[in-house]
Amino acid sequence: MRRRDFLVESGRTALSFCLLPLVARAQASQKSAEFKGGTSSGTLIADLERLIPKLMEEAVVPGLSIAIIKDAKLLWRRGFGVKDGESNVPVDSDTVFEAASVSKTVFAYAVMKLFEKGIIDLDTPLAKYTPKPFLEGDRRLELITARHVLSHTSGFQDWRSKAEPLKIHFTPGEKFLYSGEGYNYLQSVVTHLTGQVNLKACARYEADLEVCATDIDSYMRGNLFVPLGMSSSGYVWNDTFEKHAAAPHDPEGKRSAKKKPTATDAARYASAGGLHTTPTDYARFLIEIVDPKGGDAFRLSKKSLQEMVRPQVKLDEQQKIDGASSWALGWAIQERKNGNLIVHSGGQDGFRSLAMASVERKSGFIILTNGDNGGKVIHNQTLGSIMNRLLAG
Repeated sequence: MRRRDFLVESGRTALSFCLLPLVARAQASQKSAEFKGGTSSGTLIADLERLIPKLMEEAVVPGLSIAIIKDAKLLWRRGFGVKDGESNVPVDSDTVFEAASVSKTVFAYAVMKLFEKGIIDLDTPLAKYTPKPFLEGDRRLELITARHVLSHTSGFQDWRSKAEPLKIHFTPGEKFLYSGEGYNYLQSVVTHLTGQVNLKACARYEADLEVCATDIDSYMRGNLFVPLGMSSSGYVWNDTFEKHAAAPHDPEGKRSAKKKPTATDAARYASAGGLHTTPTDYARFLIEIVDPKGGDAFRLSKKSLQEMVRPQVKLDEQQKIDGASSWALGWAIQERKNGNLIVHSGGQDGFRSLAMASVERKSGFIILTNGDNGGKVIHNQTLGSIMNRLLAG
């Protein structure tokens, strides 16, 4: 399923859900934190353990992994089902999933750090940073900034194709249009400023686009994943992925071929949808978002994080994704009277994902699934009602 199709699917049910469950095994000892209405964390977890397997069976979703944070700490993690429908190997805390478009939140964080360091400016046209134009023949390219890309107001469509060649559909900054191409453009600028391109390893992608390998995987590992303790996260196939990666499954629950991404694939898709991760790893990242301890060489300052989650562009009714009313930098925003929620979903062949958090309450979740029907689970109304206790409590 193309990302745009998944957005339509998730948008239909977004208003009925609020949050979701977790990744590995429950901690042996847990404090009984109280949520709104006096509900304990133990009750919430018990409700999830009863509901999730039922939803997975009904939707034909082989595996699911989820992690919940509360008060900026990992509250619970749990794996359900199997990572491979043929081998029946169970999902555990080490199982690696494709994050799909939730990848954008991680890349946006890295861009914000480059902004903080003065390497890239959010409002300087990206064309000023690189001599090679991303698109020929349209002067509006000279207007596109990192802020436009991160808030999906660059004017580019989601992905180019032979039927729909890459073009700028409106004056950058004028309105919202979700765009993976925009992220790829910004990624190419980041590589130009911080990394290198291997012209001896190239491949063809959509509309016969030639892309050459880069070091984006090692850059993100060194500047984000390793410092934040995300040891199982990355973009290029490695020994960890070989041992722990979940396989994709079609709507009937049948195993699909698992593509092993190369450095060339990462050069094309890393920022927009190429992240492989575990819920535990992503929970560590989410904790840095909701509870910044102060900037260092790798972590963002509170000021930068506030700018990252500040609503930048309003969404109209047709544009609303995951129940969001606006878009920030890398995150969609559900604007609520009792505090905004940040959210991002993802969908690509065989995988569905959802991340959501309350910065104000320092609570949130990440859920990853390895089935095309994963959206039927993560956007389930009953599940959303349960998780709303965490976000609104």
